[in-house]
Amino acid sequence: MSATLTVVSHGATAATRMAAFPRDEPVERSLDVAGPGRVDSASRGPETRCAQTAAALGITAEIDDRLRDCDYGRWRGRTLDEVAGAEPEEVARWLTDPKAAPHGGESIVDLLTRVADWLDDLQPGRRIVAVTHPAVVKAMIVTTLGADPPAFWRIDVAPLSRTVFRGGPHRWNLRWISASELTE
Repeated sequence: MSATLTVVSHGATAATRMAAFPRDEPVERSLDVAGPGRVDSASRGPETRCAQTAAALGITAEIDDRLRDCDYGRWRGRTLDEVAGAEPEEVARWLTDPKAAPHGGESIVDLLTRVADWLDDLQPGRRIVAVTHPAVVKAMIVTTLGADPPAFWRIDVAPLSRTVFRGGPHRWNLRWISASELTE
């Protein structure tokens, strides 16, 4: 029996608006969002923005550290333009080599592995909701499609978008992505 996994990207923050590598920060304004309907289990990243988004959805979600944002190391709190101006070679390497982590944090390959492990632990036959980060949603999409890691950079995930998957361990399918249903 297949599971249905609905993944909600957290609400907009100052970092998403500025194209910055985020720290643990709140959403920018109060959220008015519709809940996901029937839920058998719910998980969320440990950050404040995930907690606030889950609360706005009206769900009690267990913290799962595997749903945390990508670790951007020393780049946290800085915009991509700032980092590119100060460390152009490192940014170029990070954007072209999914195994690279010049910021001292987590590589995209490490993120993909962490997310694939989380997906493999989900139980079939359940309606699951996860509130997490755009990078984690992108990793889920890349993993589900069996795409090469550089495909990560070709996916945009909007704040409060929903991505739905069906299946179970080692056999997830991308069902749909909706960025227009949810508004802030």
